[in-house]
Amino acid sequence: MSNLPISAVLRHEEDIISNINGTVIDIETIGDFDKRFKGDSREYKNHKQVILGCVNTDKICIYCASGVQGINDLQELTKNILNGLKRPFYAFNCSFESSVWFHHIGVRIDFDGELQRFRFERKKDAVTSLRIPNYNDPFYDDGFKCIEAWNCGNTNHAIAHNRAYLLKERDILIKRGYRTPEQCSFMT
Repeated sequence: MSNLPISAVLRHEEDIISNINGTVIDIETIGDFDKRFKGDSREYKNHKQVILGCVNTDKICIYCASGVQGINDLQELTKNILNGLKRPFYAFNCSFESSVWFHHIGVRIDFDGELQRFRFERKKDAVTSLRIPNYNDPFYDDGFKCIEAWNCGNTNHAIAHNRAYLLKERDILIKRGYRTPEQCSFMT
């Protein structure tokens, strides 16, 4: 386990063993929702990715912008990271990740599997019903607290939260599988 700086981006990496095929991806963002565009990608156009986390069969990798100055570095790094990940790709809310990347990073990524059982299912409810452990999440499934911590410079807690979310989403995939993602409407 290590947090290695890459310019203004912290990198946390650890070896694990997971019985999954592909990559589970989870991001953390700052920014406001644009509710005028509910249902298409523009709802997320004001979001900027501050953490990118991935888990596959043998590794967890988390990349965290170390403050506002690291957001652009993470933005550039994300394109290369995504190109190197093994498919299929899974996320709890595929339209969120896809839309943020479309508007903030400038790439269109289609996911292969959605981990939400139904649209707007809360991750906390899925974790509770499947009896998935907390994995030392300092915020107990409260993503807003993660962003508050990141905004205050507490990247260690933000990374710990993303790590816990990755492990929880991996467990959701293992315990109940995935569904076909709803088609995301990419609008500029």
